[in-house]
Amino acid sequence: MTRPPVRTAPTGAVYFSLLGPLTARLDGHELPLGPRKQRLVLATLLSRPNTPVPVEVLTDAVWPDDPPRTARKNLQVYVSAARTLLGPAGHEGRDRVVHGCGGYLLRIAEGELDTLRFGSLARAGRAAAGRGDLAGAARLLREALDLWEGPPLNDLRDSAGVAEEAGRLEARCLTVYEDWAETEIELGRPAVAVDGLRDLVERHPLRERLRAAWMNSLHQSGRQAEALAVYDDYRQLMARELGLEPSPAMAALYRSMLGRGREARRPAPARDAVGPAAPPACTAAFTGRPGELRELLEVLGCGEERVVVVSGPAGAGKSALALRAAHLLADRFPDGRVRVRVRREDGTARSRAEILAELGRLCGVAGNAAPPGNTASPEGGAGGDRAATAALADAWQEWQARHRALVVLDDVPDEASVRGLLSRSGKCSVLITARGQLAGLAPVHRIALPALADGEALELLGKLIGAGRLRADPGAALRIVRACGGLPLAVEVSGMRLAVLRHLPLAEYADRLDDPSAALDELVAGDVSVRHRIASGWQDLADGDRWVLGRLAGLAEDGGFTLDRATEALGCGERAAIRAVESLIDAGAVTSPAGEVTAHAALYEVPRLLGLYAHEREGV
Repeated sequence: MTRPPVRTAPTGAVYFSLLGPLTARLDGHELPLGPRKQRLVLATLLSRPNTPVPVEVLTDAVWPDDPPRTARKNLQVYVSAARTLLGPAGHEGRDRVVHGCGGYLLRIAEGELDTLRFGSLARAGRAAAGRGDLAGAARLLREALDLWEGPPLNDLRDSAGVAEEAGRLEARCLTVYEDWAETEIELGRPAVAVDGLRDLVERHPLRERLRAAWMNSLHQSGRQAEALAVYDDYRQLMARELGLEPSPAMAALYRSMLGRGREARRPAPARDAVGPAAPPACTAAFTGRPGELRELLEVLGCGEERVVVVSGPAGAGKSALALRAAHLLADRFPDGRVRVRVRREDGTARSRAEILAELGRLCGVAGNAAPPGNTASPEGGAGGDRAATAALADAWQEWQARHRALVVLDDVPDEASVRGLLSRSGKCSVLITARGQLAGLAPVHRIALPALADGEALELLGKLIGAGRLRADPGAALRIVRACGGLPLAVEVSGMRLAVLRHLPLAEYADRLDDPSAALDELVAGDVSVRHRIASGWQDLADGDRWVLGRLAGLAEDGGFTLDRATEALGCGERAAIRAVESLIDAGAVTSPAGEVTAHAALYEVPRLLGLYAHEREGV
């Protein structure tokens, strides 16, 4: 990485940098930070800005093996020195470092710390990519990367505590670099990323996303033989070091490059509006789902299936899987990949006119202006509005007939919302995500997302709380992911919460989640709430289905229920019970065996967290 120009905080304020060696500058001049132990305390506080840092964490960072009896007094001296260095905060002259029951909290603004500025720029870049503004995304992500001066805190990594924080920061930097490189490739500028990707792959040889971006940048620069060699080196490394093959997604990328000469890569059109967009309300990198991802790539990549439905309950990771597949299938759809949400932010369905207008805007369809009048009407209103909607629908069908694109219709509430949007002819494919199975759509290829396997859920949790903390109490970690029912959103929220509450033992948090009356209250991180997402799915159910689910949720507490038990709980005949259970299966609220089995022999299940929410509603 080339060293960026020195960035300064507002006049009179100290600017700290962790993305490289620990440094502090005042009006452009570097400040002395004192002896090593004092720098370790400062680095640990800066690594968790505006968050209480327990005294035990600071002690472990400075004295990992055998802290002296005077450790707390020594920490007070180091913190006092930090206060002097930092100066007052805010217009009221408040202390920068305050001590409370949660530990020491350092107050610092975005313009005074490079990691805060880095995070702000990265979020803005990803938001721009989600809007389809790839040029703006590339600029913002590059600005974030220019803050990266080398391995974070590379002068203090002999402290295990600081090394763990530094590793987490480096992982964030690598993820942003991958986002930036992939965006540049999408823009048709692969050459700008080649050299940096090569250097990073040499330092992180097993990081697959980096290697895939390097392969793509080489291939799109006309260096096909080198791109194929990158894959071959990776395959041999995986076999030698781990005894594994590359992932199905990586293998699919390799196969897509075989037998091709250089293909001119035009700049990505404005309609290619998938890019590296993140799944809604989720922050972690895509994890798990290897079988489902492989199936999606094979089905959509071969070009024979034109409509695929990915179904699963709220928070199952449907959008994340769809976006990951869309990203990896870029070469299969030269006319773009488009993602449109079929619901509004409040969970209500968007009108067909609204969706068609957005598709038209993204794809450059003639007549793509929003129809006049009340677009909230399912058909765009009466008279001229209906005619405008019909014209948009015809123009959309004509565009699909002449192009090869992938359209992701995300969070579809019902069949009626998308029937008029599916291609009648041509080579466009449509990837639908929905909570229910949309049984009224045919012919389609269906993929139902089950709960994450224990190993996948633990991997996701470890990415958020750190592998070291996971290994310290693997039994409690397993209890946490099982209490989450293997629901990706719940596991992710648990990880985000534990990443902030670093003092909280995993076993204590597992106890909280095991308590049925408290589990949903614990699954909140900032503005991300599992209860809120489950409530949205609950609202999708018909009134009768909600009543049935409330009755069946109690049967599922011991692992599942049979049709006989459902018949008894519902107080109805066998046929009525079968119809009631199958209605919930269709809605995604009850799971059934994957293989063929008679209704009487089947063991049905209600996902744990949905069952807890149903109990709450039953008591209202």
